[in-house]
Amino acid sequence: MDDKKLVDLITSEVMKRLGGDAEAGASAGGAAGAGTTTGPVEAEPNDAVVDIPIIPSDLAKFIDHTLLKPEATTEQIDKICSEAKEHKFYSVCVNTSWVARCARKLQGTGVKVCAVVGFPLGAMSGRAKNFETRHAIEDGAREIDMVINVGALKSRDFKAVEEDIKWVKRACTRNVILKVIIETALLADEEKVLVCQIAKNAGADFVKTSTGFSHHGATVKDVRLMRRTVGPRLGVKAAGGVRSFDDAVDMIRAGATRLGTSSGVKIVSGETVEGGY
Repeated sequence: MDDKKLVDLITSEVMKRLGGDAEAGASAGGAAGAGTTTGPVEAEPNDAVVDIPIIPSDLAKFIDHTLLKPEATTEQIDKICSEAKEHKFYSVCVNTSWVARCARKLQGTGVKVCAVVGFPLGAMSGRAKNFETRHAIEDGAREIDMVINVGALKSRDFKAVEEDIKWVKRACTRNVILKVIIETALLADEEKVLVCQIAKNAGADFVKTSTGFSHHGATVKDVRLMRRTVGPRLGVKAAGGVRSFDDAVDMIRAGATRLGTSSGVKIVSGETVEGGY
């Protein structure tokens, strides 16, 4: 079965299980993303991304400059903030304990602070994710990357997955972007389509491939499938394993509107990094 048929079939199943009409659900999901998707490229539902020349420095506006290692130090956090300011990356992406510091360092620079929530497992309760989200926003986060409840999805408890996302969505104020990390490395294609539709229905602004802490990160195939599933209005963030200029361009041409990477400085310099997020 090709991607389009898979997407159409699963969309219908998801909306039935969530108690909604497929057409109404698609409309509601589109409205949730309209005007809030923040990537500079908008792909068509048939994956037709305009193939324009891209040079390394163009990529800065796509990049969430990322440091999520548990052993990250104050010095390293300050360094990624300085790099983000210098290269004009879209945001820095950090664990919630670092949000207030990054917000102070980046105040007035135009670089946003993105916080990960329920990271990296996603297995905590929706209420816990709501609490973490509210405090991250109070500390200065303007984007939230939350991890879904993968176990609920594997159990085909779609309502639990949707409610988990809605707990975080309810904590997001109007000017805060919500990205939903689906952890593609743990999912079959059918499950990737299912959870992208659920995230869209729950009001997410982006779907994101990976935490970078599982078996593998983003792939072009997954980005293309996710873009086809959510359509043109939601963002798609490719994260984990984007380590070179060529990797970044491939993801953008597949439909990614944001890139999560710890290799941003090397990428915008046209270099390749071995290892890392």
